[in-house]
Amino acid sequence: MKDPHRIIKTLLISEKSLRSRDENNAYMFEVAKDATKIDIKRAIERLYAVKVEKVTTQNNPGKMRRLGRFRPGYTPEWKKAVVKLKAGTTIHEFETF
Repeated sequence: MKDPHRIIKTLLISEKSLRSRDENNAYMFEVAKDATKIDIKRAIERLYAVKVEKVTTQNNPGKMRRLGRFRPGYTPEWKKAVVKLKAGTTIHEFETF
């Protein structure tokens, strides 16, 4: 099994993610690009001692940006996971946001 700390990179905190947490008991994370839904589920359950109901993922492509006057560049590609927890469970570390 992969190391959970290498799979889960960071919690995404935005107005949309906070609303999703309050309404649907779902948390958004930035995860490793090669992580599968099963890897993400196991990592969340192991790191935070909660039960995961559903995991959805989204690959976000890098956007084109300019690096100087003529040279194009790209922002990094990344993967987002929305983790829905079973009813009545929360991740207590993130309840202060």
